[in-house]
Amino acid sequence: MDFQDKKVLVVGVGISGNAVAKIAKQMGAEVTLSDSKAEADIKYDLQELRDAGVKLVFGKQENTLLDGVDMVILSPAVPVRIPLVQEAYKRNIEVTSEVEVAYKLAKSPILAVTGTNGKTTTVTLLGQLMRTRYPNAGVGGNIGVPLCEEALKAGENSCVVAEISSYQMEASKDFNPHVAVELNVTPDHVVRHGSLEVYQQMKEKMFANQTKDDFLVLNYDDPKTRDMANRAKGQVFFFSRKEALAEGAFLCDGWLTIVWQGQTCKLCKADELKIKGGHNIENALAAAAAAFLGGVRIPKIGETLKAFEPVEHRIEPVATVNGVPYYNDSKATNTDSSIKALESFDGHLILIAGGDDKHTDLTEFMTLVKEKVDELILVGDAAERFKEAALSLGYAPEHIHEAGYSMDKAVEIAHQVSGIPQTVLLSPACASFDMYTGFEERGRDFKRLVKDLLK
Repeated sequence: MDFQDKKVLVVGVGISGNAVAKIAKQMGAEVTLSDSKAEADIKYDLQELRDAGVKLVFGKQENTLLDGVDMVILSPAVPVRIPLVQEAYKRNIEVTSEVEVAYKLAKSPILAVTGTNGKTTTVTLLGQLMRTRYPNAGVGGNIGVPLCEEALKAGENSCVVAEISSYQMEASKDFNPHVAVELNVTPDHVVRHGSLEVYQQMKEKMFANQTKDDFLVLNYDDPKTRDMANRAKGQVFFFSRKEALAEGAFLCDGWLTIVWQGQTCKLCKADELKIKGGHNIENALAAAAAAFLGGVRIPKIGETLKAFEPVEHRIEPVATVNGVPYYNDSKATNTDSSIKALESFDGHLILIAGGDDKHTDLTEFMTLVKEKVDELILVGDAAERFKEAALSLGYAPEHIHEAGYSMDKAVEIAHQVSGIPQTVLLSPACASFDMYTGFEERGRDFKRLVKDLLK
């Protein structure tokens, strides 16, 4: 990708936007970084950008920002529908994404993972697997590390592992991973994309440019991802937790197993995994499949799977207080993710749920809550709707507790009402923006409060 003497407009201050602005500047472009927020509302340190010579523009985004511009690069949080971007299209200015820039800068193959749930665990595990073959393999994208930086660091004769969200695909056109992994598709981000159909289209864009020399790893157990095989241009490699496949990655007599082109390889036993729950078996199968296709040796795959620890905020063990284990699943920002967490436990749960409501249907979630949750503690904007849904399905009102907008109070209630053999689980089924800057801050606050109980 040639930035020399180009005039580039980056839209959206953030981890990705800031990184791509600095890289474009370092590679010879004249760069402006614009954000519709006032500078006082920006949480990032901007001095490094100023020192690099990036021009910063805040507030109302006038069309004059596009004058003379050769390329517009969008941060993931910026939708293509905003007026500035629509004007760029009208002027036939190239509009692209940070991950597409990363793809064009990369000198090694990309292995990319998307899906509604499980992306970060799968990508983190896949990164560890790939580093057994390529010690300097890059790992970035939606995981919170700019993919463009990781692509440059990886260099040649290596690989880049990417977590890809639907947001990052909106402005991408040429992105083409050598190995693409589709974990699942469930209702999410409908406000951003307008419909579940468009959301799925963004997921499928990730493999739209593949050729017969590339691989598409699909979840056989999810009807939406299984059907993607009909639109695949690369070689399809299924994984399944529930079915014994003729070819692919699957469970066989309790073993994670790969069968491919006449070769059968046992990786490790499912009960040897340190990550909890059936969904994490799926994540492990997906990561193992991608690593196998990426050239990692079978013994290394098995060793790495058995050693892999839970990722922060994803059914993460926090502490045991008076014999009661506490788990942090703050990353569960939708009901499907929380359902997977609830399914990971046998029952007797004290569940802390609620937050910034995505207004998805609660029937399946609350049906499982009624089955597995002894005490339900609700927080945030969603508390009232969650309470009504629980009551409508027959959940006993005396076992519902409201903690307002206080995680401190939620943990205090959990501590008061819990006892052996119960487990306290934070799995909100909601975004966090009514109380926190993100699920990471929410999870760390929960962990701090739980550890304070030990003092």
